[in-house]
Amino acid sequence: MTLPIVCIVGRPNVGKSTLVNRIIGKRVAIVEERPGVTRDRKEVEAEWQGVPFLLVDTGGWMASGSSLDKKVSRQSEQAIRDADVVLLLVDAVTGITEDDSRIGGVVRTLAKGPVLLVANKVDDSGREGLIWEALSLGLGEPHPISALHGRGAGDVLDRLVALLPATAEEEPEPEDGERIFSVALVGRPNVGKSTLFNRMIGEERAVVHDMPGTTRDAVDTVVETEDGPIRFVDTAGMRRKSKIDEGTEYYSLVRALQAVDQADVALLVIDSTVGVTAQDQRLAERIDVSGSPVVVLLNKHELLPDAEARADLDYQVKERLRFIGEAPVLKISALTGKGVNKLMPALSMSIEDYHRRVPTRRVNEVMRSAQQAQPGPHGVKVLYATQAAVDPPTFTLFSNREIPPTYLRYLERMLREGFDLGATPIKMRVRKRSS
Repeated sequence: MTLPIVCIVGRPNVGKSTLVNRIIGKRVAIVEERPGVTRDRKEVEAEWQGVPFLLVDTGGWMASGSSLDKKVSRQSEQAIRDADVVLLLVDAVTGITEDDSRIGGVVRTLAKGPVLLVANKVDDSGREGLIWEALSLGLGEPHPISALHGRGAGDVLDRLVALLPATAEEEPEPEDGERIFSVALVGRPNVGKSTLFNRMIGEERAVVHDMPGTTRDAVDTVVETEDGPIRFVDTAGMRRKSKIDEGTEYYSLVRALQAVDQADVALLVIDSTVGVTAQDQRLAERIDVSGSPVVVLLNKHELLPDAEARADLDYQVKERLRFIGEAPVLKISALTGKGVNKLMPALSMSIEDYHRRVPTRRVNEVMRSAQQAQPGPHGVKVLYATQAAVDPPTFTLFSNREIPPTYLRYLERMLREGFDLGATPIKMRVRKRSS
């Protein structure tokens, strides 16, 4: 499906990623009170009042800086060229800086469509008078918002969707040219990710090619398997932010988090001798938010001293990781290879679910059954449903009115159970039609 593109641009630290998270309704972008956290363009699907669009978060644009800063700025400029609508974000409290003026000129030159000027950090009515300085950018009247608190965000989104071009009709995804299935290995430092990574790519068929990542700690390797090519991504060990030093290690963390967001399956590696820590829980939560299915790998399991220690670990997994549902849990030794042979069958099941295509008749049967068992609130009714795409399974629901999030989650669960999709992510799109 071809969605209209909306990009958010501005100088560093004006709140672009915070606004992305506000629009999406969950934390999909990394937010820090420091400039330069976002480096690459990040695309996420968004929707407002039933209108879908592709939202692009960009790094902070700067007129000058290091070679990395210049690359980030060029990425922002390309996003402006590609966008159907541009949101230029400025900081109302700081006021208009030289970089704001420069990027305003860039937007006027490169934007092919409408531009919305948005003044952020207007947390209360007392700050609304600060927005008028932004008129000097020559991009129309600024719209006051607080991305952090949500104030004014709905008004901006109403204006945004009114400017969007019509969405192209949905078409099935082509069978050829499918992107490579991606598997990310994540975990705390020293849990055995790299040992497992080396064992997997060394023993599973032929390695096609290696691709170094954007930071020194991430390497993507494509491996030919019986299920087709699979990209394995070895990520840096994730530590608590308070334990992270400046520089390369910080961006290793950023790279690891991006790998989780982009992965089709995440392998969460846990050190059995340590147990399920609070940091393991946070990593599992991050994977859960990304929508990626997860396979839990209890590494170094052979080092547990007795049955009591093994039972205690099983209890920790059940209690501390209960929010990830029926995720497979494998007990392995990356060092000796014991249990690693069970990993590919688990991945094969995930890949099969990821590529699953369901006949439209069966999709509508599940929808009818679900609505009979639990009718929609306030007269909400799904009139028709179809699977629009695979990789992952994407379902489009045509309804008589907007579907509340809680009921949409119920329908998603019914689809997942009806087609035995396990832990694979499902995308749900809603189109309103008159009954």
